[in-house]
Amino acid sequence: MLKHIALEANDRREADIFFTEILGLKKTNSLTISAGLNKAVFGIEKEMAVENFEREGLRLEVFITGTKKIDLSCDHVCIEVENKEEFIKKCEKHDIKTNIVKKEGKDLLFARDFSGNLFEIKEKRG
Repeated sequence: MLKHIALEANDRREADIFFTEILGLKKTNSLTISAGLNKAVFGIEKEMAVENFEREGLRLEVFITGTKKIDLSCDHVCIEVENKEEFIKKCEKHDIKTNIVKKEGKDLLFARDFSGNLFEIKEKRG
């Protein structure tokens, strides 16, 4: 059973915009992880803020790191939205580029948040 997905964001304000305004998740709480705990768990000796965003049983735990991801990776999170076109408009409003990839006659929609996290976006089926 999946409990949460942890992601990194370089900026709290940008995380709020992407996860609440664009993805429509609700910010449920904020906390701070001590440098000691961070070092014990992740090997990073730095205090970090963590923002939690939720909707329909999905909880994203977003660590505010202050740095952007720069390494290439296949890591991504797939999220379902009510309307892909509306999602694209919200991204455009905040200068977030979307990428539509053709696969077997279907359009796959991807977007990176301000911090470089990759999201695959699927439209909810009636």
